[in-house]
Amino acid sequence: MKKAKKYVAAAKLVDSSKVYTLEEATTLLKKTSTTKFDSTIDISFALNVNPTLADQLIRGTLILPHGNGKTKKVLAITNGKQEEAKAAGADFVGGKEMLEKIQVENWFGFDVIVATPDMMGELGKMGRLLGPKGLMPNPKTGTVTMAIGQAVTEIKKGKIAYRVDKDGNLNISVARCSFDDAKVIDNLTAVCDAIVKSRPSTVKGTFIKNVVVHTTMGPGIHVTFNGIN
Repeated sequence: MKKAKKYVAAAKLVDSSKVYTLEEATTLLKKTSTTKFDSTIDISFALNVNPTLADQLIRGTLILPHGNGKTKKVLAITNGKQEEAKAAGADFVGGKEMLEKIQVENWFGFDVIVATPDMMGELGKMGRLLGPKGLMPNPKTGTVTMAIGQAVTEIKKGKIAYRVDKDGNLNISVARCSFDDAKVIDNLTAVCDAIVKSRPSTVKGTFIKNVVVHTTMGPGIHVTFNGIN
């Protein structure tokens, strides 16, 4: 497959044999962005885990210090706390009628669903519809809670959820190229610290096999940081 000229030119700026610090990589990310739009900055981890084992299924949530530049539309499903959800900034608020709208109209004009526990019986009936899209609320990610206002606020402030895939890889969007370097580094550091702390006690030897940062359609840059192994 032939690579675009912009990508080839950007790739020449990266020393594939070098492992960069987060600070060095951040500077290089801005230079290797090949798009006319404000590219997303992602970090990708290759982990030495077996996701089929419950204690090695790396997943969690994190509020990035500066958000990642993506504004998520939140649908709050609740009966008794609708005003709380609205006040916190939920884009759509309702009860069973909102779930019917999804089913009847095939409506998915939102990115995240938060719900109070009393609504999970209704939501559970929609598992086959919401599950494959990654939209089913889960107490482990803080999207099923009585504190629905707080949940909405955290998501609006840049709370992200991450989960390792079946091959042990993890990809997280951390910033935009328009962010200043300090904010990008803060966000990258927060993510790296979270992944290091998630190391299962059952993993022996190397936990993080490889880490790469890249922009949308940009070349990968191998990085290192404190606690990587």
